[in-house]
Amino acid sequence: MDRYLDLFLNYLLVEKGAAANTVAAYSRDLNRYLLFLGEREPGDIRASDVTGFLAKLKGEGISPRSRARALSAMRMLHRFLLREGYCELNPTAIVEAPKGVCKLPAVLSGREVEALLNSTLDTGVQELRDKAMLELLYATGLRVSELVGLKLGEVNLSAGYLMTIGKGDKERLVPMGESACRATELYLQKARGELLKEKSSPLLFLSRLGCGMSRQAFWNIIKKRALQAGVRTSISPHTLRHSFATHLLENGADLRSVQIMLGHADLSSTQIYTHVTRERMKKLHAEFHPRG
Repeated sequence: MDRYLDLFLNYLLVEKGAAANTVAAYSRDLNRYLLFLGEREPGDIRASDVTGFLAKLKGEGISPRSRARALSAMRMLHRFLLREGYCELNPTAIVEAPKGVCKLPAVLSGREVEALLNSTLDTGVQELRDKAMLELLYATGLRVSELVGLKLGEVNLSAGYLMTIGKGDKERLVPMGESACRATELYLQKARGELLKEKSSPLLFLSRLGCGMSRQAFWNIIKKRALQAGVRTSISPHTLRHSFATHLLENGADLRSVQIMLGHADLSSTQIYTHVTRERMKKLHAEFHPRG
């Protein structure tokens, strides 16, 4: 089955335009699946094999969400094999996704966001860079991979917009807001040239070595700043993306506009934030209403 997996992953990368991180995630899930199947041909795999693998994952303590993700990868693989004529049946067609508790994303309060954005760890060029990145992340709801991959030519400060390439190589325009524009302009004027040194780079945000930043490096920056700001909510770069969407909806933005800014292909992906806002309202009512 290994050669079929290679064909499928190449199809995702070349024909579907899937991001490298997405292809890597599919590869991890499907390699475990193929290891479970052993030496089998596509036409020999049955629904009982699929459910057997999912049962094995459950026995290992794998969460329903992770098992559902694995099943999604398996479905895509078997649809590909069927379409390309390597088998006559899709064994995943009658397998139901594992059901579990819907976990709402962690969201910062407005006060926590302000504390994070106003936190200070340094006084030099790295401080200007970090502030610009945080302001931009909260103002636009970018994925962290989109933020660290942002190029100079994709940011238009005079118009107050940036262009980013998201999942599936889809382009989208996102408004930046005044605070993010000011922080980014200050970084460009006083910090980027010093970080660049004698090198050249098309990337907007640079490490102290003058090259692009990794997602992990920026994650560490956020965690340190959250600790310094006294933010108790468990935080990651994606927390600011969740907060961006939730705060927009809480303040009256329509769901369709938020979907476009987030770069979600399906509106159902954005609808999770309506559940977040409802849960937050219930908590506020319980805390502050005299009969809550």
